[in-house]
Amino acid sequence: MHVRIMLLLMLAMSLAACRDTVEVPEKAVFKEDDLTEDNEPLKIGFAMDTLKEERWLKDRKLFQEAIESHGLEVEIRAANGDDALQIAQAEEMIHQGIDLLVIVPHNAEATAAIVHKAHGAGIKVIAYDRLVKNADIDLYVSFDNERVGELQAEEMLKRVPKGNYVYIGGAPTDNNAHLLKKGVFNVLQPAIDRGDIRIIYDQWTADWAPEAAYAHMSEALNINDNQIDAVIAANDATAGGVVKALTDQGLAGTIPVAGQDAELAAVRRIVEGTQTMTVYKPIQNLSERVAALAIHLAQNNEFKPTVSINNGKSEVPSVLLEPIAVTADNLKEVIIADEFHSEEEVYGKE
Repeated sequence: MHVRIMLLLMLAMSLAACRDTVEVPEKAVFKEDDLTEDNEPLKIGFAMDTLKEERWLKDRKLFQEAIESHGLEVEIRAANGDDALQIAQAEEMIHQGIDLLVIVPHNAEATAAIVHKAHGAGIKVIAYDRLVKNADIDLYVSFDNERVGELQAEEMLKRVPKGNYVYIGGAPTDNNAHLLKKGVFNVLQPAIDRGDIRIIYDQWTADWAPEAAYAHMSEALNINDNQIDAVIAANDATAGGVVKALTDQGLAGTIPVAGQDAELAAVRRIVEGTQTMTVYKPIQNLSERVAALAIHLAQNNEFKPTVSINNGKSEVPSVLLEPIAVTADNLKEVIIADEFHSEEEVYGKE
């Protein structure tokens, strides 16, 4: 069926990048010769790790809307933490003839196989939010995850300049988890060196699972006789497990807890006082920018950002967006004003 397309995707001219700035295509315009041989619009594949967390449900919805509102087609698959399934799903989309692949990897190294297969079929690949390691990725678009960790640690140090700290990390297979931890310790290390704080428990959390974070936090409390002054959790899902363990000991609200992602449950915990802060990553900005760049690259246009990140094989062209620290003091001005969550949702006035 003949499809007439005239698309404009208006974006901000520049994005804040990690210690740098990068120009983003101002617009992506589809022309008649950008259609497939069957006069169909180009198709974008979106291979997601999971839909088990609130955050990724939002990403799927926003990315799909960003693509479809401009007349493109999008195929979405979610593997829910299964590496073999994610590879199989990506292969299926490649065989179906997608024109560009966007991937949220579950395992940063295992998904290198997907990149190789896509490139073998002449398909470019964008890593969405999480970096794929040891592969020649065409583009990586994410938030500055190292900065996320720094924001968490900065807020905790303001509240607890001296004391015993627990770190509940993310999934060791996720490159973002390593970046977050690096950011946290960028800030904490001087205080550690001075002897002001001690890291008395430090553990990764397989698949970012709240129940695993709960087990880790329960263990940390047990082996330290509850003598804990601050907890930094790698995301809000793991922070939820932390708060549950603290609740079991009657300590919820007495020990500062940091998370990230601004999940609704976490924002409600901030209002209740059982979680101290989260880090908001405006994922609508992320989804819109990835959509614009997917269109741009699918048209075989070049894009050369000024930032690159080494993934173990090459310097990957990268666009990094700025995260925002959120506490009870700025929750309304950031989360609610941005309509990420409504006031009714946050304060339970439904």
